[in-house]
Amino acid sequence: MPEETSARSAKALRALAHPLRWKLIDLVGREQTATATRCADELGESVASCSYHLNILAKYGFVEQAPGGPGREKPWRLTSVNQSLSGEGLGVEGELAAQAATEVFLDHELHRMKERLRRHALEPAEWRDAVSFGGVTTAMTAEELREVTAALNEIAQRFAHRATDRDAIPAGAREVRIFFSTSVAPPPKTPRGGDR
Repeated sequence: MPEETSARSAKALRALAHPLRWKLIDLVGREQTATATRCADELGESVASCSYHLNILAKYGFVEQAPGGPGREKPWRLTSVNQSLSGEGLGVEGELAAQAATEVFLDHELHRMKERLRRHALEPAEWRDAVSFGGVTTAMTAEELREVTAALNEIAQRFAHRATDRDAIPAGAREVRIFFSTSVAPPPKTPRGGDR
């Protein structure tokens, strides 16, 4: 049993503030189960390192051992495909842990995005044309931003069930990452002339 409930303690959030742990979460989630040896082979890490970090993730309830595998080569699986990075209600320590975990998660996302974009030109035209990234800076009210965030989340979640229901994956489908972010700039230190 994990030491504390997954992602509901500052220590659990701190466990996610390590780049290799995000790589392990991705790999185990993608393959549904993976051993420390498989993780080491795929990620270019040592078996000992992967085993150590998988055990830390298990301690806080992010992964668990799956049935099967000979001897010490036990496979691991995710306990959930969703990880909360919120430190809300966990005090200052929890908020700092959430900030650290979020920063490592964002670094992981950016690294993955760059890695995939580097090989973008090697993809068949149908995949090159389907991939995009972009952004816009504008002005919104908090309510408008809430609507945009909800709409983006709805689109992102539309196919999320396929992460756990592999029978729903159509022929020809490949792993796709949909990542979105909305943020608000801090208020200006001094108002511009003419601003209301």
